[in-house]
Amino acid sequence: MSIVRTRFAPSPTGYLHLGGARTALFSWAYARHHQGVFVLRIEDTDLERSTPEAVQAIIDGMQWLGLDHDEGPFYQTKRFDRYKEVIAQMLNEGTAYYCYSTPEEVEQMRELAKSKGLKPKYDGTWRPEPGKTLPPIPEGRKPVVRFKNPTEGSVSWDDMLKGTITIDNQELDDLIIARQDGSPTYNFCVVVDDWDMQITHVIRGDDHVNNTPRQINILKALNAPLPIYGHLPMILGPDGQKLSKRHGAVSVMQYDADGYLPDAMINYLARLGWSHGDDEIFTREQLVEWFDTNHLSKSAAQWDPKKLNWVNAHYIKQLSDEELVASVTPRIVARGGDVLNTNLPSVLALFKDRAETLEQLADEAMLFCAPFKEASPELLTQFVTDDAKRIVADFAAQAENIQDWTSETISALIKETLAKHNVKMPALGIPLRLLVTGQKQTPAVDQVLAILGKQTVLNRLK
Repeated sequence: MSIVRTRFAPSPTGYLHLGGARTALFSWAYARHHQGVFVLRIEDTDLERSTPEAVQAIIDGMQWLGLDHDEGPFYQTKRFDRYKEVIAQMLNEGTAYYCYSTPEEVEQMRELAKSKGLKPKYDGTWRPEPGKTLPPIPEGRKPVVRFKNPTEGSVSWDDMLKGTITIDNQELDDLIIARQDGSPTYNFCVVVDDWDMQITHVIRGDDHVNNTPRQINILKALNAPLPIYGHLPMILGPDGQKLSKRHGAVSVMQYDADGYLPDAMINYLARLGWSHGDDEIFTREQLVEWFDTNHLSKSAAQWDPKKLNWVNAHYIKQLSDEELVASVTPRIVARGGDVLNTNLPSVLALFKDRAETLEQLADEAMLFCAPFKEASPELLTQFVTDDAKRIVADFAAQAENIQDWTSETISALIKETLAKHNVKMPALGIPLRLLVTGQKQTPAVDQVLAILGKQTVLNRLK
């Protein structure tokens, strides 16, 4: 069997969005599973809409997700000479021809066909046929180049997801492959690229199904080998509608900014349309080992932010203290937090079991990293009563004597103080929290006091 070669070929007219990232992931995983080659190609022939910023956003997104390519990135705008060479070859072989019809004339042809109940398409005015006399060339008019699509029979392929798809050739237009200015069109460039790059498997969104028969016919006209095609169903929003910005169809880099881990995104995206038994959590290595197209879903996947948060929370819990500190430190600094005088490993360990994102962790860590801000007078009046002051003062006096300042020794003192004054936890816990952190609710108060340190706690209580 020849070596598997897949490709991800985005158009840089915007950022790398979730649908594109999933397509890239499946193409990457298929190549890696078969020890094949994964090619990155930038389809930037839409000169008006393609921007260097969008190209960079795509490359950044791929790097963040860890979807490393083996070849590329190849840019279509740098391959125009090659496309012109193939167009010249097709004109020479008679599989393409010059067409001098204007867009307005073509539109009239389509309207006429529609009025007769026929497929609205170009009527072949300039298509050369044996014994046919072509009209005189209008003076000064530049032609487009059209592909001479077969008029008999049908085009058929076995789609990796959809099974056999067959399209009657009479349904297809004579596609424009070069515009009046000589620039090649999308469907033509894709064909030449897939041929030159020896792509064996094309995994892409099912919005490309209509392009496939056209591309197959051009490949056949070039006597080029045909790749195996697989068309992925779309991703729907939680409400069952097409994924849009309000659902989360934003740049994948926004998920980085929002505090998601790349491994969590890979895991979640893989489960959007692919499965391995009931496994919900798996490593990249397992994904590569297990990945096959037989378990790709034939129906649309549904985006579920709660499920993504659940997966992300799992991956946060798996991070070592060093990894967690490295990931969250820049986020705390961005909030104006002090990371130098804070025991960050202990702080993050305190919160990580309940955090869904790194941003949430950074917010929580500000309890320790932000300058101390006293509780509001209203809260202090409500909870730091004369009785509470008496209990807290007793706690503080005994705390002076603690040599080994740990959550265990603090917890023991709290229990001792509660028993001595015959009160329940809120009578001491809430005033303690308010006086030491300025907040009514925090994680376990013994752990909070342990991290803050003996001197800080006693100073604030005084």
